[in-house]
Amino acid sequence: MDGQGARNGSGGGRGRDWWAQLYDPYTPDTGRTRAEDSVDDRFASVARTLGTTTGGRESPDAAERAERAEPPGARESSVAAEPSGPAALLPRADPDALAELVPDTVLEEARHGHTTLRAVSLRGEAAREAGEPRGDALLAARFTAGAHELVLVVVAAGARTDGAGAHRAAREACHVLAAAVGRSAVRLAEDLRADRRDALRPGLHRLTDRTLGRLRAQAAAWGLTPAQHTADVRCLLVPTDPRCRTRVCFGAGAGGLLRLRDGAWEDIEPRATPAPPPAAQPPVDRGRTADPAGAAAARDGFTAAEPRPSGLAEPFRFRVCAAESGDALLLTSPGLAEPLRAEPSFADRLAARWTRAETGPAALAAYLGDLGHRVAGHTRDRTGVLLQED
Repeated sequence: MDGQGARNGSGGGRGRDWWAQLYDPYTPDTGRTRAEDSVDDRFASVARTLGTTTGGRESPDAAERAERAEPPGARESSVAAEPSGPAALLPRADPDALAELVPDTVLEEARHGHTTLRAVSLRGEAAREAGEPRGDALLAARFTAGAHELVLVVVAAGARTDGAGAHRAAREACHVLAAAVGRSAVRLAEDLRADRRDALRPGLHRLTDRTLGRLRAQAAAWGLTPAQHTADVRCLLVPTDPRCRTRVCFGAGAGGLLRLRDGAWEDIEPRATPAPPPAAQPPVDRGRTADPAGAAAARDGFTAAEPRPSGLAEPFRFRVCAAESGDALLLTSPGLAEPLRAEPSFADRLAARWTRAETGPAALAAYLGDLGHRVAGHTRDRTGVLLQED
């Protein structure tokens, strides 16, 4: 509008004030008749000058100019970031337990080597309407440095049952798993680089069992049933060394692992694996201290956990993937896996937005809008970790 104002004014500051003068009721009318113009009359005159109509529709020339001026993808991005619904109720807070409050939404973003990581965990519509906290938990951490540097992402979904806080179990599972992986990061990174799957599978299996066993013990101490204090857990191990393209997914319970390759989704859900044999315990001489290696393994959480009740045992899931250039790996909680598998239009929408070579990886705000897109009948919390390879 500044250019139009400069042409109609005398230049300088007066030209910049042209738009304000248009709506100033005390500005004298410059029309051909002596009748005073209303604000609507003045707007109509400007609209005709700029090539638009007063009916709210642009003329073909004006629409073409606006389309040329609009950056590619701007309209679609604005639609994707629209709020998913009305404002939510805050969860009820305990003044003596404020540390248990969890935010409505968590965002993570990082780049290591040829890989871009974007992660979102957001409260579902059902929890927002009920004023309940987000039951999903997300944790992303980077351990050690150099050739042994390792990124761990944990996605956990607490059980939505009466009398228990789903968010407590989910957060506890994330913290226990991450602590154990971090203490053994060097050994895990070496196994990943050497592709020692037979060494990785039983160790991570015992670690997962130990984590779920801890949740069961807490449930008993609090007078809850095991089903009231448990979580579905999925993890990704990603070496930051660009020469190592091995990615490991492990966990137990519901969730999803999908790969976007050449514009199409592949469901690569980790397969269930049999229970590992108990860890061998070397004989200990009573006159000497315990074996240092055995003590380190116990400290790291890779010893055999207590036997799981057969009725509650979730199968351990484990999969090793080799990332290729252009791949996108998506790790999800159950609340996101369900609409992706049940609603092809939702999955196709994400595939179309995330495979555009000219735009590169989705910006974090756009990624949040994509995952929060409303799908009828699916109102659970959603957590998704997107790993995109250059």
